[in-house]
Amino acid sequence: MTQPSAIDLFAGAGGATQGLMGAGFDVLAAVENDSSAAATHAKNHPSAHLWETDIRRLPASAMRKQLGLSMGELTLLKTCPPCQGFSSLASGKGLADQERNDLVVHTVRFVRAFMPQSVLLENVPGLGKDARLQYVRESLSKLGYVSMVYRFEASEFAIPQRRRRLIMLAVRGKRKELPSDISDVVSDFRGSMSVRDAFSELQLAVRENDPLDRSRRSSEKVLSRIAAIPVGGGRFDLPEEHQLDCHKRLDRKTATASYGRMKWDSPSPTMTTRCTTPACGTFIHPEEHRGITLREAATLQTFPRDYDFQGDYGAIERQIGNAVPVRMATVLGTAVQRIIAS
Repeated sequence: MTQPSAIDLFAGAGGATQGLMGAGFDVLAAVENDSSAAATHAKNHPSAHLWETDIRRLPASAMRKQLGLSMGELTLLKTCPPCQGFSSLASGKGLADQERNDLVVHTVRFVRAFMPQSVLLENVPGLGKDARLQYVRESLSKLGYVSMVYRFEASEFAIPQRRRRLIMLAVRGKRKELPSDISDVVSDFRGSMSVRDAFSELQLAVRENDPLDRSRRSSEKVLSRIAAIPVGGGRFDLPEEHQLDCHKRLDRKTATASYGRMKWDSPSPTMTTRCTTPACGTFIHPEEHRGITLREAATLQTFPRDYDFQGDYGAIERQIGNAVPVRMATVLGTAVQRIIAS
């Protein structure tokens, strides 16, 4: 049996590449514009042909020819365009970056050039309300694809993180409808994993002199504030002298996650681009008086313990938060293969 092949658009640090490899794919190529993320991808996946460029400037047909692929030969085109502009935060405040959002439609251009057997698009749920997704689906339908949009919760599949995502799967020439729930196709992958489980496994595989074994530097004032937060608590539990003036002006429905401690026996919250910054969410260690380390954050994203990240602290934090959780990509990649084969 020929090994299924994949290309990873908007590849970031390589979380999806790593996960698709775990599902048995040969990831032939990746495209990533951010230099630090591209360096991380190249470091960990040297066999994949990496285009470090703005996808808008990359001729899709030339890319296919350079890879030596015929039209229709590629098994899977995975695409994960920048999602911040589709988040509830951005749309609710009118901050959506239209130019970045328009990157979604470049998926169609690459599908036309490669005509892959399948297309997997991953994004935040807010994309489901955007006209661009409908444009993509209608365009793929004209090219002979059947598509379906799913909601996927990572924590239901032994990923130690609550992460709700929109998944669009399109399959070329499918004679019958796609499954109504993609989760049913991979029910054997279901399971639960807590922060405690993830951190315990990390301790069993400690890497000596791990450059990611560090948390964000905090001032003495911030460290005192963190120390005042009880186990399981957050900013609402802070005594008066440790409360921020900006928080005092907010109601109890706003910035609720700020300065929150993770809970040992639950999945973590969604990792974001500020996933080790206590002020930006529930990113404080369950017991210790610090934010979680970069390696702990990467572990919650199910990266291997020896995955090497390139760049400064902020760049690595962004790469981790932006990544597709590795196990999630494995689960979805497995689902794609099973659906194609059915």
